Amino acid sequence: MLNENLKTIRKAKGLSQQELAVRLNVVRQTISKWEQGLSVPDSDMLILLSEALETSVSTLLGETVVEAETDSLKAIAEKLEVINLQLAQRKIRRRKTIHWLLVSLCAVIVIVFAILLRLESPYLGWDYSDPETAVLGVAFHALEWLFVRIAPILFIGAVIGMIKVSCSGTKRD
Repeated sequence: MLNENLKTIRKAKGLSQQELAVRLNVVRQTISKWEQGLSVPDSDMLILLSEALETSVSTLLGETVVEAETDSLKAIAEKLEVINLQLAQRKIRRRKTIHWLLVSLCAVIVIVFAILLRLESPYLGWDYSDPETAVLGVAFHALEWLFVRIAPILFIGAVIGMIKVSCSGTKRD
């Protein structure tokens, strides 16, 4: 009984005979003899053995230990399934975040265009003889000029991005 339980528990813990021997300060052949039933450990060694294998002495001596390979595989499969679900949820959240950021970018571009249209470039009527007003007017003009040329490209890119994000979410789900 001891020899079978020792071998089963050692393998379940993922230890080789050599690794267990090193933990117990014995030679590998000693572990092999115990597992073959050719010899048995003394009481002190039995306690060290139970500690090294993180199991009780009674389990080593009497209780039959069943290999839990199918249970451990099932547990691993369940953990992997949970991890896959978490990754899928994270991917969906990321996709939604990107989608709404692109929608927000489009809304900001439209709002700024509406404001610029409503203001009708008021700086064009300013008196540019004052140096501070001239600098401020040039800055506003440069900002408007740059925005009017770059915003349509950003807007088109954001719309294309929204479409791609939306389509990639529906293809796989």
